[in-house]
Amino acid sequence: MRFTPTPLAGAFVIDIERLEDSRGFFGRTYCEQEFAAHGIFQHPVQSNVSFNAMRGTLRGMHFQRAPHAEAKLVRCTAGRIFDVIVDMREDSPTLHQWFGVELDSTSRRALYIPEGFAHGFQTLEDACEVFYEMFNMFQPGYAGGLRWDDQVLGIKWPLEVASISDKDQTYPLLPTQP
Repeated sequence: MRFTPTPLAGAFVIDIERLEDSRGFFGRTYCEQEFAAHGIFQHPVQSNVSFNAMRGTLRGMHFQRAPHAEAKLVRCTAGRIFDVIVDMREDSPTLHQWFGVELDSTSRRALYIPEGFAHGFQTLEDACEVFYEMFNMFQPGYAGGLRWDDQVLGIKWPLEVASISDKDQTYPLLPTQP
């Protein structure tokens, strides 16, 4: 695997290294030793899948509060998505900054999202499936979110939003800077 650091400390874009032959290819998507070499000592404890029928669907921006903050490894297993993270760590020099990357089923690229980040994505084509490996169990009482269109964040989504949940539309806006 190739770990490429993002501008937001602790988050990585992860590409598999393919061993190809006439049958296709083989590639590792998780390795405890390789993750540990990049400072990631947690292990996945839960896997989730999200199917999204329509291009332009937006899910996010979701996070879990401490002490149940969760890290995620996100991969698009069908279609293409624009995956976005926002640094929510109060002591971080990149607080409220965002990073986005395209994930697709062809490259099989993944995004590792450490604890303390909000996460969301927009589908770039119909019939997208997203696979999450979670490094902490989901705790509904600690779930929160940010508005996808918050001007303080200034996320540049690639498409007009075609579908979004009522819940994702009603998260609070961040306070504007004086």
